[in-house]
Amino acid sequence: MRAVLQRQWGGPGVLRIERVPDPVPAPGQVSIAAQACPITFVETQIRAGGGPPAARQLPYVPGNGTAGVVRAVGPGAPGELVGRRVVAVTGGSGGYAELAVVPVEELIDVPAAVPLDDAAALLADGRTAIALAAAARIRAGDRVLVLAAGGGLGSLLVQLARNAGAEVVGAAGSAAKRALAGRVGAAAVVDYTADGWADRVGAVDVVFDGVGGALGAAAFPLARAGARYVVHGAASGAMSTPPTDAGVEVVPLSAVSFGAGGARARSAEALALAAAGRLRPTIGQRFALAEAAAAHAAIETRRTLGKTLLVP
Repeated sequence: MRAVLQRQWGGPGVLRIERVPDPVPAPGQVSIAAQACPITFVETQIRAGGGPPAARQLPYVPGNGTAGVVRAVGPGAPGELVGRRVVAVTGGSGGYAELAVVPVEELIDVPAAVPLDDAAALLADGRTAIALAAAARIRAGDRVLVLAAGGGLGSLLVQLARNAGAEVVGAAGSAAKRALAGRVGAAAVVDYTADGWADRVGAVDVVFDGVGGALGAAAFPLARAGARYVVHGAASGAMSTPPTDAGVEVVPLSAVSFGAGGARARSAEALALAAAGRLRPTIGQRFALAEAAAAHAAIETRRTLGKTLLVP
């Protein structure tokens, strides 16, 4: 099969397409013929030698997810799984490939109404958005600010907040991303690259801060007393560290829980919402496996819209 291999830490160029032996499912595992492989921002950090976790055995195949059709089962795995449309995490590696091997217990059936590429886009971002929204305890009538509202995760947070009856303000740095935030439910959008952007937002009850840095610092004063400020990312390179004594409930990423059912249950919930027409990912770009380096470069330079997928 063809797979993306990383043999050293560094820039996007360290990702190279190679031919490797087909993986064989061990007892309790299946192999999936991939139709779409999601890319997350943290994977670009790991590739560069940072992010969690920084220590991996090189060479390895990056990617923590795949969506496709079960091709073969290992000993002890139910044979009727062959041909099933599924999405699954891959244990932190092995996703950027034509075939991926995963344990049976990680499989999530994809509803017939949900395309496999949408399922791939919702695997990580869907579960994360649902967990973040739950942590924020969004109520009808709340004003919610979503930073990076034109990204894969941000655009889902906009939809979940809208579904909860909130008024959503989406902040994004390009016209295309602001337009996307508006299409998926933001009542207002602001350009956070413009001077004084925060003054045009006004007081809010919830902030989703996946950016950090100067943008996070500008957003925190917008949180009124009793607001929930959810810190969940560091796209700027530095996670926000807002004060905890300002009358605002600061929710750090460490306090965000996937709930009793875990991450797999949250991913399945995202797929169910998609099947019901209540949550839809925006897939802004698809790259072939051989273009993995270009995909990482596009994400790092903020040239992507919504979710980015690799297509074997």
